[in-house]
This record gives sequence, C-alpha cells and structure tokens, in this order.
Amino acid sequence: MSQTKYIPYGRQCINEEDIQAVIETLRSDYLTTGPKIEEFEQKVASYCGARYGVAVSNGTAALHIACMAAGIGPGDEVITTPVTFVASANCVLYCGGTPVFADIDAETYNIDPEDIRRKITDRTKAIVAVHFTGQPCEMDEIRLIAKEHNLIVIEDGAHALGADYKGKKIGSISDMTTLSFHPVKHITTAEGGMVLTDNEELYRKLCLARTHGITRDTALMESGRSDEPWYYEQISLGYNYRITDIQCALGISQMNRLDEFVEKRRRLVQRYNEAFQNVSGIITPYQREGCYNSYHLYVIQITEGSRKEVFQALRSAGIGVNVHYIPVYTQPYYRSHGYADVCCPNAERYYQRAISLPLYPELTYEEQDYVIEQVLRCV
Repeated sequence: MSQTKYIPYGRQCINEEDIQAVIETLRSDYLTTGPKIEEFEQKVASYCGARYGVAVSNGTAALHIACMAAGIGPGDEVITTPVTFVASANCVLYCGGTPVFADIDAETYNIDPEDIRRKITDRTKAIVAVHFTGQPCEMDEIRLIAKEHNLIVIEDGAHALGADYKGKKIGSISDMTTLSFHPVKHITTAEGGMVLTDNEELYRKLCLARTHGITRDTALMESGRSDEPWYYEQISLGYNYRITDIQCALGISQMNRLDEFVEKRRRLVQRYNEAFQNVSGIITPYQREGCYNSYHLYVIQITEGSRKEVFQALRSAGIGVNVHYIPVYTQPYYRSHGYADVCCPNAERYYQRAISLPLYPELTYEEQDYVIEQVLRCV
C-alpha cells in the first residue's frame, strides 16, 4: 500500500449501534447514575463468570478501590510486576502500602511466581498479578503461593478481557480482578473501569469506596435509621469514582462484539507471527499452553541492531509503534522514594528490546502488510 495515513498502535472500534446506544441514553432521564450502570456491571460480570461487578471511572480507580477493599495500609507490602503501567503499583501507594517488584518470566513477560516467593516477607499482604498483553499469568502457582501465605490476590486484567486461563475466564479466578475500558482496550466506555469479585463483603466495600463511603442501606448504617427516606450516612472514607450511564450504554453495546474483537486481534497476531517467525533479530510473543490470550498488545523484541533506530524508522513511516513499558521502579518518583537499588534483570532486558506494533480490530490486512514490510526493512 502507499502509506497516506498514520497507523496507531491501538484505537477504538465504534459502529452505528454504539452511537445510537449513547444517543438513546442522552435522551433518557439518566445521564450519570442510572440503570445502565447496573446493566453494564451485570453484562461484564456474567461474561467473565463473576458474581459481582463494580463499574468505576477508570482502570486506575478500579485498582485503587480493590486495594482499599483488600485493606492495604501503612506497613503492608504488595508484590507486583515492574513491566506494567504505573497504576498497578501506584494503587498500593495510594493506600499507604509499599509496592515490591518481582521480576518477570523471560518468555511470557508476566510476573514470575518463583520471584514472588523470594520477595515475600512477614509484611506481605497481597499480590497484584498483571496479565500483560492479554496473556494470563500462572494463576495456579500464584494462588498456591497466596494460600500458603494467606495473601489476597488482585488480578490486573486491564489487558485481558476475553482471555482465559485453563478454561476459566479472567475475572472468575481470584479475590478481585480489575478491568479497563480505555479506547485502546478490548472494549471502550471512553474512560472507565470495573472490579469483579465473587465475595459479597468485598463487593460492599468496593461500592462504598466508589461513592464517598456513603450508604442508604440501613443494615450498614451506624444508626440503623429507616424512618426518614432521604437519610444516608457516610460510614467510611471513599471517593467519587462513579461512571456514567452514557459511558455504560456504550460499554453494553461494545460487549455485544467483544468475542468478535478478540478473534480479529488473534487473526492479526497469527499473521504477524507467520511473517516474523523465521526472521533473525526478532523474537515474537510466546504463547503459554492452556491459555487463551486476548492480545491487547503485540510486542516483539529487537535482538539485533538498535531498537531506537527501528522505533524511529517505523514512526517516520507513519506507524505508531510504542514501548510497553518502562519498568516502574526506574521512574524518577520511585527512584527518589527508595527504589534506586531495585533490579529485575529479565524486566530490564525485555525493556531494552521491546516494541509494540499496531493491533486493533479495524487494522486492515493491507495496513498490517505495510507494517510488516516496514519492520522487515528495519531489521
């Protein structure tokens, strides 16, 4: 193809049904907190095999209230991966806890269970396992470690809606799973997130944390009052992390095409893999047996030559490649707050070589062939 437009690494897929769903809600009685929120929560929870869903304003808010519900506080340590967006660790800091970084598995790029074991102390309270790129972590091992040490497991499933681990949908396995509905994710609500859980006590805590810690449930009120229908109580310190009916109307419509979106991503990944499988200087993503990867990202490693030169050449060719991610503990904020001496060798080796190529449902084969052609010219 003659390249005339910019090809981003990811983008939303919006059709006329999505637009009409939003318009109908704009014409309804509810724009903010209304019936579409619960409908969306139920739709996502049902798809993922969870009992409860709590929709919030974004994926970071989902991680924050999950840590709040888990009781993370000062003195508590939470083990997570350095190869993730900073929110996976920041959520621990928001609660006064201490993130601890375990290295990644060199093949899957996910957190290494054996390094989790090495990082556990008597202060460890939880594990935040990130399903990086949409490939599920080794959840059997992580759950076994958590059981042995009485730890809470929070899965950061921002990349993994539609994925499954040994026949179980991501969202149905651990104490809590968080999702993101940012436009580059599998479905979008523009901005939005959700926490999934089967635990009723955690569900109640999540709902309170989302809405200022306020309840109208007399069973939860300190006074137990029921004689004044307008009455409510703030029983904990929460936040305004509410999502809107407008966003959830879009999310409901998007969920109708989730499996289609995932399948399109997987077909594109297969074409990338076939194009690069015998190319010296490129490592293609490893797929662990027994897992169904929903492929939020397609990451290759450049093992010969300069990753920076490849990156710049592809950007110059109109291809919006990116790097996911800079190890969290190397960020200036973390380095100045006690993490200057942290080293995760696999994570740092991965970071030096990684490039994310365009991957989204509306990426055409012609556009993908152009990306492939340009990559092959660079390596």
